[in-house]
Amino acid sequence: MKKIVLTSLLAMLAVSGAGAANVIDGNPIYMPKAGHFYSVTSVDTSSNNVDVFDFGEHLGYGIADWWTFEVGTSVVADDWFNSTQWNDLDVNTTIRFVDNTNWKWDLMAGYNVSPILGSGGHRFLHGSFFDIDDTEYVWSYGLRAGYTSGALTIAGHVMTDYINSEMFNWRTKGWHMLRAGIDAQYVLNDEWNVVAGAEYQKSLNLYNKELGEWTVTFGANYNIDETKFVGVYVSKDIQHIHDKKIVDGEVQDGYWEIQDGFGIGARFGIDF
Repeated sequence: MKKIVLTSLLAMLAVSGAGAANVIDGNPIYMPKAGHFYSVTSVDTSSNNVDVFDFGEHLGYGIADWWTFEVGTSVVADDWFNSTQWNDLDVNTTIRFVDNTNWKWDLMAGYNVSPILGSGGHRFLHGSFFDIDDTEYVWSYGLRAGYTSGALTIAGHVMTDYINSEMFNWRTKGWHMLRAGIDAQYVLNDEWNVVAGAEYQKSLNLYNKELGEWTVTFGANYNIDETKFVGVYVSKDIQHIHDKKIVDGEVQDGYWEIQDGFGIGARFGIDF
């Protein structure tokens, strides 16, 4: 689930564009205009293991100026390509119900399957197609609100994920996740802009011991022209650990810990 969330966050930062028509440059409230496609190709490393690479492709289409349909998938290579995995397949839609000069409000929903097919060799890689023991099915829905003024754009989002082991398994107990975050872009000039984001995720099930995790992302984008950009990104994870820890002679049940290592990534985006 951690990988899904991180990939989703970075992809959202990458595919976004400014408020002008069909500009794709890293803005967190970008949507393609009606009849336009966008494509974002990405490569990322895991934040705690630089031997793990994630190659992703996200495609979107503007059904209307206020309605976008998106699909995405990724392949993970572990231990310098000794093992590979078809990691996920997701389908999403975004509806913009408020669209004025400064404010943008979006409803978002999606469906994700992960993992799909792997070659084995690592604990998170499995061997059979849609492995019944390992595959997770995730239904998501939420809200995004963005404000843009001059060079600065800020957007916040809240998403809920329902996760289970079968595609339409509603009666047996699955689990729920909450994701909430904020993303921003600052335009330096016609060619360069910088982006930053932070997302918090937490299980909503009492029996789940995961207390929560922050993923923080920074990036820079170079605009080749109004319809193409390239970007580089770094990310860091901060986890809320459930174990007990002694601090100044007192026992703390749960504490925050900055994880070792950084995730790094690169993007190429195009609107056409």
